[in-house]
Amino acid sequence: MSLLSDNVIPGNHGKIFTTNAKEQVEVAKVVEAILTVNGIKDVLVNTDVFPAEITIHTTEIVEIEKVENAVKPTGFHAIPKGGLFQL
Repeated sequence: MSLLSDNVIPGNHGKIFTTNAKEQVEVAKVVEAILTVNGIKDVLVNTDVFPAEITIHTTEIVEIEKVENAVKPTGFHAIPKGGLFQL
């Protein structure tokens, strides 16, 4: 793959992930797990859609696999959505 498709790149765009967490408590567990990954600046959640969308902003390049692996112990998933951001 490539640098852009395998990583969350620092900047204003962030990377959108989807999660199978439905309830607010479940989504909070997912967000808490994501925030344990080094380099994560903030996490924005959109629960108005299903699956819920989580936008992750970073201060450094973070591998998508690290985000996915951080969420797995919660019993939920974080899957990157779509392709690259539009310019």
